[in-house]
Amino acid sequence: MNIDRLVLAFAGGMILISLVLSQFHSVNWLWLTAFVGANLFQAAFTGFCPLAKMLKAAGKKAGHAFD
Repeated sequence: MNIDRLVLAFAGGMILISLVLSQFHSVNWLWLTAFVGANLFQAAFTGFCPLAKMLKAAGKKAGHAFD
């Protein structure tokens, strides 16, 4: 799995987990959803993603979106 797919899978997982936690624990978990969404939004325009940088440093294969 390349970096692009890992970033999307991680973001989707975090959004789903925070939505579930907001329903069963505290509504404040929606802040995590907002943070992940904002990070995805800015990455679409800037090409910068902190998770992609960490995965690249860990030796994962690069995709096309985050070089």
